[in-house]
Amino acid sequence: MSNLIEHFEPHFSDTMVDDVLRRLELTRYPDAETVEDWQQGVPLSYQQELIRYWRHDYDWQRVPTRLNRYDNFTTQIDGISIHFLHIRSAHSTATPLLMTHGWPGSVLEFLDVIEPLTNPTQTAGKAGDAFHLIIPSLPGFGFSGAPTTTGFGVEKIATMWDELMLRMGYQQYLAQGGDWGSLVTQSLLLGETHCKAGHVNLPIVMPDALTLESSEPGEQATLAAAMHYQEHESGYSRQQSTRPQTLAYSLADSPSGQMAWIIEKYAQWTDCERNGVRHPENVLSRDVLLDIVTHYWMTNTAGSSARIYWESFNHPDYTPIDRPIGISLFPKELFLCTERLAQTRYRQLMYFNNTHEQGGHFAALEQPEAFVQDLREWRAGLDEMGADQ
Repeated sequence: MSNLIEHFEPHFSDTMVDDVLRRLELTRYPDAETVEDWQQGVPLSYQQELIRYWRHDYDWQRVPTRLNRYDNFTTQIDGISIHFLHIRSAHSTATPLLMTHGWPGSVLEFLDVIEPLTNPTQTAGKAGDAFHLIIPSLPGFGFSGAPTTTGFGVEKIATMWDELMLRMGYQQYLAQGGDWGSLVTQSLLLGETHCKAGHVNLPIVMPDALTLESSEPGEQATLAAAMHYQEHESGYSRQQSTRPQTLAYSLADSPSGQMAWIIEKYAQWTDCERNGVRHPENVLSRDVLLDIVTHYWMTNTAGSSARIYWESFNHPDYTPIDRPIGISLFPKELFLCTERLAQTRYRQLMYFNNTHEQGGHFAALEQPEAFVQDLREWRAGLDEMGADQ
């Protein structure tokens, strides 16, 4: 097996851009929804508005330009070409931090936190807050290759990430993740890896008897969030965890369809309601939203990214975790839990912050300053424990 690490320059060719513009010009729209909000999905008027902007005003090289501000690499692990960013801090005391995204996210969601995490003295931090960052694209996502066989669930990805960190010369490291990145991070903490501690913004813990019986507001919020997800938000996951290939034919053929499939999640999962009106551009710019969609479209990863649900979603792992872990919970996260409930699974829960006033599922993207501050506090707690040594 080759351990070769190669520099990589993300790029979208003119041919690719011409193709998507042609497809967008030929978009056939359905009839309009019969409600005045997002209950039935992306409103027709907003879909048309976004497509007009995407066709005529969007910079189609934004994604490569933003990624190429940093060093991009690829390396082969278990037969898959893995794309990753590697940003070393100038501070000698920096700690290696592996950051893993989820769906429908990507490495793009971490771009706004790279500078404060690697160069903290420029953003009200101290040298001891510095991290070396390794930010890989999950297999089947973005510029990483897609598996051609089964078996690439979160446990397998965790072993691949451990190999990546060792290959980069990091014999010990910390890990952070949200969404699927949270599950990968927890798998790193459960497995025989070199990961010393983790931080997640999506805890995976089963409600216990006290949660089910309690009238305490925090416990009730845990149940309410779980019930809301099952009743109103889980349709996409059932499709992707059972028949991802069938879905992929539509999304790989229609940029409009790919856009709607993704944009709806940013409308539903971000903290974007203002004055009773839900709109993703209340929290994220239009260009950033379209960067996310463009990344998926140009890399043709609708199907390959959905397969992580087929591989892992139907078999969640609730094994207790004994290594140190920190949790940041933002108020509009999909799944919530109390500190008490978290401690039933995370036996060394050494950081827990659920006091944020704003923020949703995409913490680093929505609330980068709060996210960075939490990581600094978590890291400081690990220093006190000696857990990152």
